[in-house]
Amino acid sequence: QVQLVESGGGLVQSGGSLRISCEVVGNIFSVYTVGWYRQSPGKQRELVASINSNGNKIHYADFVKGRFTISRDNRQSTLYLHMNDVKPEDTAAYYCNADPPWDPHFATWGQGTQVTVSP
Repeated sequence: QVQLVESGGGLVQSGGSLRISCEVVGNIFSVYTVGWYRQSPGKQRELVASINSNGNKIHYADFVKGRFTISRDNRQSTLYLHMNDVKPEDTAAYYCNADPPWDPHFATWGQGTQVTVSP
């Protein structure tokens, strides 16, 4: 089964920057459109950004456009999210998965990485 391993979260001040990473273990990363999702307490998980297999089609949710940049390294099977000018409302657990998400029998959601933005 594919494993999703997120890392790099932490506490950052409003206006600051952070880069989070996701390693996709399972030798399938390079052929899929993958994305970052986030979930904060009491809210549904939402798609933040996605990138296709060769990186030439990228989608951003309106609430991160111009501030976040998604990228991928297919040789390292790793997905990145560069977060700039973060805001307190960006506080959430961030997860990676395919876009649309893989069937849970194929790849379950990882533990996520917590990003907390202080005012």
